[in-house]
Amino acid sequence: MTFSRRLATGTFAVLVVALAILFWRAQYALHQNLEAELVATLEREARLVRDALPDDRARWQGTVRQLSLETELRITLIDEHGTVLADSDFPEGPLPPIENHAGRPEVRDALAGTTGHVKRYSQTVGRDLMYVALRGGPGVVRVAEDLGRVNAVTHRMQRSVAGAALLALLAGLVLAVIGARSVSRPLTGLASAARSIAAGTEPRYPRSGVREIDALVRALRDMHHQIDQRFEDLRQEKAESSTVVEAMAEGVIAADARGRVTTANAAARHLLGYADDATLPGLAELFRARGASALVQAALTGEPEQMLATEFDGRTVQVTARALPGGGAVLVLHDLTELRRLEAVRRDFVANVSHELKTPLTSISGYSETLLTDQPDHETARRFLEIILANARRMQHLVDDLLDLSRAESGRWQPAPAALDPGSVAREAWAALGARATGRAVDLRVEVPEGLVLFADPEAARQVLTNLLDNALRYTPEGGRIIVRAAPGNGGVSLQVSDTGSGIAREHLPRIFERFYRADPSRARSEGGTGLGLSIVRHLVESHGGRVTAESELGQGTTIRCWFPGFTPIAAPV
Repeated sequence: MTFSRRLATGTFAVLVVALAILFWRAQYALHQNLEAELVATLEREARLVRDALPDDRARWQGTVRQLSLETELRITLIDEHGTVLADSDFPEGPLPPIENHAGRPEVRDALAGTTGHVKRYSQTVGRDLMYVALRGGPGVVRVAEDLGRVNAVTHRMQRSVAGAALLALLAGLVLAVIGARSVSRPLTGLASAARSIAAGTEPRYPRSGVREIDALVRALRDMHHQIDQRFEDLRQEKAESSTVVEAMAEGVIAADARGRVTTANAAARHLLGYADDATLPGLAELFRARGASALVQAALTGEPEQMLATEFDGRTVQVTARALPGGGAVLVLHDLTELRRLEAVRRDFVANVSHELKTPLTSISGYSETLLTDQPDHETARRFLEIILANARRMQHLVDDLLDLSRAESGRWQPAPAALDPGSVAREAWAALGARATGRAVDLRVEVPEGLVLFADPEAARQVLTNLLDNALRYTPEGGRIIVRAAPGNGGVSLQVSDTGSGIAREHLPRIFERFYRADPSRARSEGGTGLGLSIVRHLVESHGGRVTAESELGQGTTIRCWFPGFTPIAAPV
């Protein structure tokens, strides 16, 4: 049932009860007043009858008969012993046997000296009568009147009051419906506004004109404003938190108390191998390994923060699990793969540097001790000193290469490009290697188009070509050839160094630009190489925004190609 119907029904029920009580009370009061008035009237009539009785007792029956016809009252004369001496309901003449009236209440009261009255059904006449008796005449004069007239007046009053009550009920029902609707309409509007607030749409607030309801409307409007403000704050906080979580390099996974994933950032999906829009399974399926599964279960049961390193598709991931206060857990995934790789690189680097320094240091130490202890002849001493100097220069070369590589890798070094002639730079670099090249009868050919300009840092370009030519010379046999070519292409200049040396096996090509990596370690070390040349070349070229590639076949020589962005052809001189 709606509020309007309930309010109208309740109002109508109250009105019915009120009118029923009023009707009953009015009927009762009217009946009591009519009976009281009837008693007073009968008492007056009884006095008149008492005064009108003749002294001759033989005439009493005729007299009460006559007075009864005139007043339409029943008149009875009773002696002090309760014997009926005359009764208007019987004709003149001797009375038939009548029950003694000494025990009647009104008769007792009259004989006692007071006016007696009582309402009673008369067995003699067969209807309800009001009896009033007072002392006088032969003993008691009693007057009675039929209550039919009182009941008739009461019934007429009942019909009149019932009609008025029915009209009042109809009017009250109409007013109750109107009042209920006038009250329920703004309440219905308030309910609609509350539903709109819950649905997130703009509410429409009613106007009732009722002060209390208007106060409720104002309170709801204020509440809506505060809820909107708090939701906006929550949305902003959630957006900030989501942005922070998504921007984290570590993977973050949040799950409820049942282990269902509620939040997972892009880093976590990437580590676990799921797409950004894919639905993640529960934690029990994501972390199946024994240690990781136990860690997750411990976090879901509320145990303190725990940490574990595990493997995911060949990647080493550190999982940190912490229980949430309201149930569930949050897991932070930190990818240790790169860190472990860097640790391995660091170990390899230390081992390689130690190994590279050990040989020249051993030579320097050994020959120095020989010079100090044995005191060899002049020629031997000179030869030992030359060996010591060569190993010292080898160590110096290694240290210089390490410093150059460190600057290039750290990003602290920035190239200052300038317009260069690639052919001139190649010849300058080859000139520094002239003695070695002449001794091995290795020929250099430079094939650079006239007017081609290379935009690169001058010192970096010389170092790149020096390292490439030195590396090519080291692997090219006597009588071989090294070719330097430069050509425009892809919006830049391609600079390549080719040799006719022994070449590199295909499986070694992807790693030749790593530090200290040698396809033929024994030969490179015998030639005095540090194993850093190609790594320095790659970093210097990439610092310019370029790239380096290698092509080689065993026994067919090697080609190292460096691409530098940007070139400008220069007009040939006339």
